[in-house]
Amino acid sequence: MERLLDSIETILDDLSSSDYEVEYSSGVLTLKLGDKGTYVINKQPPNKQIWLSSPLSGPKRYDYIQDSDDWIYVRESSSLGELLNAELSQLLEQDVDLRIRKVSKVAS
Repeated sequence: MERLLDSIETILDDLSSSDYEVEYSSGVLTLKLGDKGTYVINKQPPNKQIWLSSPLSGPKRYDYIQDSDDWIYVRESSSLGELLNAELSQLLEQDVDLRIRKVSKVAS
């Protein structure tokens, strides 16, 4: 989560919009994008899951899959990083790569 937070903070700093804000507290990351919506990303350490609430795709639950070392939404076989990169690229109207692949350091 810290890596994700750092990546988002860097992107928001580059955009310098007062409408955008990211907060992280008690395992919950909240990304406010003004009138474009709010993301809530909640890490569930005991069961190695991340719960996502997205203004574009709605709620999803990602499981840590050790073989791929990634957070995967099993119903669609898609990763958290892929979804966030695609959605944030669309909302922010620029290419976004949060670089959250190979997450073993943050999954345990």
